[in-house]
Amino acid sequence: MMHKQRGRRSSMRFGHLSSSIFLGLMIILAGYITPATAETYPVKPIHLIIPFPPGGYGDTVTRLVGQKLSQAFGTPVVVENRPGAGGNIGSNYVAKAAPDGYTILMGSVANATSVSAYPDLPYDLTRDLAPVSLVVVVPYVVVVNSRVPSHSLKELIQLAQTKSGGLTYASSGNGSGVHLTSVLFKLRTQTDLVHVPYKGMAPALSDVVAGQVAMMFASIDTVLPHIRSGKITALAITSAKRSFLLPEVPTVAESGLPGFEAAGWLGIWVPIGTPKDIIVRLNSEIRTALESTDIHQRFKDFGADAVATTPNGFARFIRTEIDKWTPVVKAAGVKME
Repeated sequence: MMHKQRGRRSSMRFGHLSSSIFLGLMIILAGYITPATAETYPVKPIHLIIPFPPGGYGDTVTRLVGQKLSQAFGTPVVVENRPGAGGNIGSNYVAKAAPDGYTILMGSVANATSVSAYPDLPYDLTRDLAPVSLVVVVPYVVVVNSRVPSHSLKELIQLAQTKSGGLTYASSGNGSGVHLTSVLFKLRTQTDLVHVPYKGMAPALSDVVAGQVAMMFASIDTVLPHIRSGKITALAITSAKRSFLLPEVPTVAESGLPGFEAAGWLGIWVPIGTPKDIIVRLNSEIRTALESTDIHQRFKDFGADAVATTPNGFARFIRTEIDKWTPVVKAAGVKME
């Protein structure tokens, strides 16, 4: 009987010892494996989601950055267009993806405006997505058709304030960046502007050129050929400084609205919970890509500025954009579904 009890005690001690050894080995291995994950990232293709349809500067920028990242990582970066709902279908896809650095988002100013424009967003921008870096900023240009008797922004404001029924302005759609920039301008100038929304920038610009609509805010790359041909007139640019493509065109702030600034922009997010080491690695490679001469030149072709930030810097920028556009969205009465 005593012999059996000793045997059971020995087995128990051996079991405890085995468990302790196993646990110790797991802790030691974890110490080696965890850092190696970030060091060897990526080990498979990265999917870069762009929540817009093909074409346009957003698609072009995303593919340029994706190509640079693929070269830097030595791993394919697959660009996927997942458009719809103002960019929120693709954004939600990334927000729900595994937080492992293999599904990343090229979002835009639309993500900041959607916070207040869409009451039932299926994701939370600041809780479900982690900022990596701002990528590019593209200013808008205030343009008028050749029939509008205004040769400066000040004259346009005076015309809008005195014209019975107000001036018409085109946009690429309700709640779009150019629509909300127009509303911001309307609020700052206290003018009577009548919104004429279109399904896309091309038909909106076409009617401004044809004289069917008086004015619009548009990205510089979209309107530059028409400005140079004399079909429309550029009165001001919405960035804080003048554009190198239109150095003779003053900023809106220079034209009598101090502090006015608005622009389209793109930036990269990852799902919340993505390891910090991977975010830091992504940020580093994005910054290197944006500092390259060829990227700078390609961005200049459509009047854009490459702007890399730290993850925290991008987070602060997003917060500022949300705070800026929320009252504008409410003033415009924009409610998207």
